[in-house]
Amino acid sequence: MIDYSPFFQTLKAKNESTYTMIHKHNISSSLINRLRNNKPVSTTTLNDLCRILKCNVEDILVYIESDNDQFL
Repeated sequence: MIDYSPFFQTLKAKNESTYTMIHKHNISSSLINRLRNNKPVSTTTLNDLCRILKCNVEDILVYIESDNDQFL
């Protein structure tokens, strides 16, 4: 499973907030909600977040193995 908790840690480290992401950087509140709930987001969105926060993708997400992952 993809976990977006590093995103929120990176926000804090960069002195940003979900408020500034929404109002200053035009990130939708629905995207913030998707990140909070570990829902899928596109690679384009990940690219935008990395560009805004000047960070790497591993500063936004982490993969955690889960028994609930879909069977391949």
